[in-house]
Amino acid sequence: MSSDDLIAKIEAKKAVVGVIGLGYVGLPLLIAFGQAGFRTIGYDIDQAKCEQLNQGCCYIAHIDASPLSSLVAEKRLRATNGMADLSEADALIICVPTPLTKQREPDLSYVEKTAEALIPYLRPGQVVILESTTWPGTTQEILQSILERSGLKSGHDFFLAYSPEREDPGNVKFTTRTIPKVVGGVGADAGRIACALYDKVVSQVVPVSSAQVAEAVKLTENIFRSVNIALVNELKMVFARMGIDIWEVIEAAKSKPFGYMPFYPGPGLGGHCIPIDPFYLTWKAREYSLNTRFIELAGEINSAMPDYVAQALQNALNDHSAKSLKGSRILLLGLAYKKNVDDIRESPAFALLDLLEQRGAVVDYHDPHVSVIPPTREHAHYTGRQSVALTAEGLSVYDAALVCTDHDAVDYQLLTDSVPLIVDTRNAMRTVSGQATVVLA
Repeated sequence: MSSDDLIAKIEAKKAVVGVIGLGYVGLPLLIAFGQAGFRTIGYDIDQAKCEQLNQGCCYIAHIDASPLSSLVAEKRLRATNGMADLSEADALIICVPTPLTKQREPDLSYVEKTAEALIPYLRPGQVVILESTTWPGTTQEILQSILERSGLKSGHDFFLAYSPEREDPGNVKFTTRTIPKVVGGVGADAGRIACALYDKVVSQVVPVSSAQVAEAVKLTENIFRSVNIALVNELKMVFARMGIDIWEVIEAAKSKPFGYMPFYPGPGLGGHCIPIDPFYLTWKAREYSLNTRFIELAGEINSAMPDYVAQALQNALNDHSAKSLKGSRILLLGLAYKKNVDDIRESPAFALLDLLEQRGAVVDYHDPHVSVIPPTREHAHYTGRQSVALTAEGLSVYDAALVCTDHDAVDYQLLTDSVPLIVDTRNAMRTVSGQATVVLA
C-alpha cells in the first residue's frame, strides 16, 4: 500500500487504529479515535484493564467513561492483551512508559520490547507512531532499527513517525481533541500520513520537519516547566527566610501583562513527565560532549524540595507545639502528584512519607482520589496502605497536618478546626480561617 493509498483509507475512516499502552495517554487517545468514527484496537499487557474496557468500564478516574459503553457496543473499540490482534491495524500508536533507571539514565526497555513484539505482526502499508517522551533520535535509532529486523523497510514498506503526547490529567480546559498535536515523520511520506491521521481527531496539527524535531519539542516543553518551577521553588526558600510570602509575590507579579507567566512552588515534582524528561536530554547531550548545567541544577533544586518540606514541618512542630518530629502523629494530605486526579506517578508525597517515617514520625495519609496505595516500582512497601477518613474525632489525634496536594474535595475548614498545626505546601489554606497555626512551606 502506497502512502497515498493509506492516506485515502484514513480520510475515509476505513483505517483501523491500534493504540499500545492504555494508561493516562493511550486510553484517551483510543477513545478519541473511536469517537471520531475509526474502528480501534487497544493493547495492554494488563488483562484486567482489557476486560474492564471491553465491559465499557474505565479504570482512570478523571477520564469520562460514558463513551466507552457505546463504542464497545458499536464494535468501534475493543481491548486485547494479544499482540497478534494488532496485525489488523493500519495505524499503530505506541504509548508506553519511558522512565529513568536508578542511575537517572533513560530506560527505553518498554519501547524496545514493544517494537520487538511487533516484528512478527508488522505488515506493509502500516504507519507506526511513537508518542512516548524520549531523547531526539529515538524513533530512528531505536524504533526503526528494531522494526526493520522484520525485513520491511521504513519509508518503503511501512511508515514511521513521532508525535509527543501532551496529556494533562485533570485539566478540564484541554482534552485530547483540543490540544494541538506536533507531528514529525521519518521521511516526508510518513509525516503526511501521521498528520492526516491526527487531523481526524485533534483541532490542530502542527507538522515539523522530522521525528527528531518533534522529539526535541516535547523535551523543550517539559524542561521549560522544570526550570521555571525550580526557580520559583528557590525563590520560595529565599523569600521565606526574609519573611516574604512567595504566593503574594506571584499573585502581584502575574498582573504584568507581558514578560512574565506564573509558576508555583510545591513539595517537589510529580507526574511522568517533568521529573523525568529533562534527564533524557541531559543523557543524550553527553554524546555530544556537552553538559546541561541549567537542566541539572533545576533537577537538583526540585529533587531537594521534599527534604526542605520535611525540615519545615520539623521546625514548625518545635516552634509552635514544642514537639519533635519523632513520635509525632502526622496526617499527609494528598498522595496524587497534582490536584483532583488519582495519578500518583513520581509523586513527591512518597518521598515525604519516607523522610517523615525515617525521622520517627507516625504518618497516615488522606486522599479522596486514592483510597488505597496500589503497587509501585519504587515504593512497594506502601502497597495496600489506606486513606484515612476526615472526621473531627479522627483528626483530633494528629499533632500536625501536611498539605502535599491541594485537592478540592478536602474539607479544609474541618482540618483547621481539628488539627493544631498545618504545614501548607500549596497555599490551600489561604481562604480558610480557624484555630490551627498555618505555616507555609
